Amino acid sequence: MQYQVRGSNKIVKLSGVAVVAGVAALAAMSLRPAPFNGPVAARSAAKAAPEVKATRPITPLDSVPADYFMFPIKPGKPNFLTGSMGEIRANHFHGGLDIKTDGRIGLPVYAAADGYISRLKQSAFGYGNVLYITHPNGLTTVYGHLNTFEGPVADFLRQQQYAKQTFELELFPTPNQFVVKRGDIVAMSGNTGGSGGPHLHWEVRDAEDRQLNPLRFGGFAEIQDHIEPTLQAFAVEPLGIEARVQGRFEKAVFTPKKPPTPSTPGTPYAHPDTITAFGTVGLFVQGFDRFDFATNRNGLQRVEVRVNGQPHYRHVIDAVPFSDSRQISQHIDYQWQQTNGRTFEKLFVDDGNTLPIYNTNGNKGKLRVEDGALYTVEVRMSDSYGNTTPFSFVLRGQKPAYFKTRNASVRKPALRYDINRNILKVVATDPDTSRQGANITLMRGNRRLEVVPSYTVQSENVYLYDLRAGLPDSIRFGQLTKAFEPKALIPAASEQSFANGVQNLVFSPLTLFDTLYLQNGYKEGLWTIHNARTPLFKPLQATLKPPVAVADKTRSAVYMINYKGARIYQGGKWDGEQITFPVKTFGSFRILTDTLAPTARLVRKSPAGLTFIVGDNLSGLSSYRLLVNGQWRMLRYEYKNATLFTDPKDKTVPLAGEAELRLTDQAGNEKVLQFKI
Repeated sequence: MQYQVRGSNKIVKLSGVAVVAGVAALAAMSLRPAPFNGPVAARSAAKAAPEVKATRPITPLDSVPADYFMFPIKPGKPNFLTGSMGEIRANHFHGGLDIKTDGRIGLPVYAAADGYISRLKQSAFGYGNVLYITHPNGLTTVYGHLNTFEGPVADFLRQQQYAKQTFELELFPTPNQFVVKRGDIVAMSGNTGGSGGPHLHWEVRDAEDRQLNPLRFGGFAEIQDHIEPTLQAFAVEPLGIEARVQGRFEKAVFTPKKPPTPSTPGTPYAHPDTITAFGTVGLFVQGFDRFDFATNRNGLQRVEVRVNGQPHYRHVIDAVPFSDSRQISQHIDYQWQQTNGRTFEKLFVDDGNTLPIYNTNGNKGKLRVEDGALYTVEVRMSDSYGNTTPFSFVLRGQKPAYFKTRNASVRKPALRYDINRNILKVVATDPDTSRQGANITLMRGNRRLEVVPSYTVQSENVYLYDLRAGLPDSIRFGQLTKAFEPKALIPAASEQSFANGVQNLVFSPLTLFDTLYLQNGYKEGLWTIHNARTPLFKPLQATLKPPVAVADKTRSAVYMINYKGARIYQGGKWDGEQITFPVKTFGSFRILTDTLAPTARLVRKSPAGLTFIVGDNLSGLSSYRLLVNGQWRMLRYEYKNATLFTDPKDKTVPLAGEAELRLTDQAGNEKVLQFKI
């Protein structure tokens, strides 16, 4: 790489780790140089992310007999899974098994082993109606999305709900209060909470609240799997400014081909061409698994990598701490998923990822490729039943050098940029026919830094710059100037804050996975807080300061505006003329006022039961309350079809006489519906 400082006759050459010349010139610009292989000096005070260690010993779990747990749905009969342990979900690892229930609700759910009911919860969201059974060996089984609970615990729950006058309730019975035996019917299967269709979500957890793979305990005869995983693609990506893959600084995606002969289990995929690379690169894989006689695409349970015959990397998704499941955003290439719609799992441990599911070499699975060296990479993808798909490819080290290819159709210059990790990648469309592309200029105030192109592809010059050396204000190429949007560097693993005239942001040590180059703005009532391509681990606190005072603060709150224009309630607490709320996902936000009451329509009315269709135009339903002859009567809420309804098994308050339904939305607007049964 070469940087040239305008006003100086010296070319500033930055190697991979040190500045060879021109330090004073860069310092004068406040574009200070920084080592490319390591954290910036300014981050030394930040709390370092803990070193990733191998998965903790599981000897006590290995001692659990293979037949300790009974299959909880249709035991002894063939069954199927719609979801397996460790599947990639939107913001978490899937923490157990999703068991099919013949496409309907109401199948008996059996206690998998002796124990006692230690926890139960009724909710319209998340796990829905969920039951926890703790067993003598310290493990707990979890049964989610249930329709109803069965036995004495159901009566106990209803009594507590009436005592507290709420449907949404979580209880923690004592160990001897509700003892169950293996094979007892404890519930009926359902479709409650965040379920997308009737099924049973079943988990096994240990005393540390790690979600364990239920299939690790010997598997179940009810579920058959003789099908090896399917490889969709693999990828190689440069991880440092000096790195290249096939001469470029970008992810290279490859789709291997099967051998022409009929495939047999374990037949390897192979990439036929040698891939050139240099520097520190990361490997990625995209694939899925299937069970016998099922079309569902399930996740990979284990992936192993060997380089030149030596162990290099392994992950096994057998034990995921419940509180750390959101770290899936660092296990996958989140930015690639958000921009390209494809989910690649990283075959290295990225910064900020502390999940205990990896075994790696000393470089956390990142591969250092030297000039002229050959690297045979062998990857094995496996499922919980040991079915394995191997594939291989070869990397050859090739030191990068400038090259240029032209596109005769390019007539007009253009300028764009992107940020990947700490590297600013600028692409200038250049119709010039010179042997080498022209330089760009990074500007900061009245200071200038010229950067030469690293390579030119189809008349597009590519320039690389390490942002840890300082943030420019704008980028110039010829007569084109483009503003550089990020206004601050926010380090991870430490408490940080950012403020301007319209917003304050406070980051906790757990908010970010990695360094953030913050982009934010405000225009016509829309606050932008970075972009959705960057994941958050824990929320940050944002305070918005509207330029014009909000008249009705009691009914005004923050709403996220998604890419479809939908308004999603975020809430917030007013303090004078500003409002503070937690940001769980980067994006765009508005302060909106909700003055309309919820709606309610009675669609079924009889002594046997009531059903209402309910809705709200903006903030969403907050609470609901049904009185019959002045007595509180319990209702269930199903947000997926916007209904409130009575439970036919609930006879506590007869459905006869004068009735009143009272709905309140998040903004405090109220709707009262009076009727007679």
